[in-house]
Amino acid sequence: MYRILVCDDEKDIVSALRIYLMSEGHEVVEAYNGQEALLAVQEKEIHLVLMDIMMPVLDGISAMVKIREVSNVPVILLTAKGEDTDKVLGLTVGADDYVTKPFNPVELQARVKSQLRRYMKLGGGNVKSDMLSIGGIEMDDRAKEVTLDGELVPLTRTEYDILKLLLLNKGQVFSPSQIYQKVWKDVAFGTENTVAVHIRHLREKLEYDPANPRYLKVVWGRGYKMEEDSQ
Repeated sequence: MYRILVCDDEKDIVSALRIYLMSEGHEVVEAYNGQEALLAVQEKEIHLVLMDIMMPVLDGISAMVKIREVSNVPVILLTAKGEDTDKVLGLTVGADDYVTKPFNPVELQARVKSQLRRYMKLGGGNVKSDMLSIGGIEMDDRAKEVTLDGELVPLTRTEYDILKLLLLNKGQVFSPSQIYQKVWKDVAFGTENTVAVHIRHLREKLEYDPANPRYLKVVWGRGYKMEEDSQ
């Protein structure tokens, strides 16, 4: 889904946050001081930053100021109880929100979702160009991940490539030969069964009722297409 930078000098906290965020389907980039966080924002496409205030090398407030010079990515500060002055200062210099440690995982995930939703609604980042979706199926082509209603679905490389082809051309019918030529990059000869097996596996992984698919349709005598039922 999204790439989130987690920055804290306490490795246990970074590890816990990684588990929470990956359970939601996010990719996590780790940093352990403000300088590492700044470099990550400069070198990678980051969609949200979770950052501690008190850190060595470069503290969270100073890193926040430098990040704002190069990016408008949402930043949620991780603060300890009693750091009210730092909270106000952080919000003043460009932080979007803060979470007090020890944090409640449910509250944290709610705040992350809220900031990501606002950021993307305002046109932040370039995620949409790398995201393909239909109904409850989402493909993050940058992370090479597919989710169904938010749950990660493990696909083989070939299954992924077939799905990507069909998602990029929703509503268009591809014959088995066309699919084989585009995905396998080889001459299609007697390949109908090979393609049919992979289509069946995709349906088993992505359709709640594979016998009556909602998304991955067969057009008898012609081939396959990706199209969502109207009802």
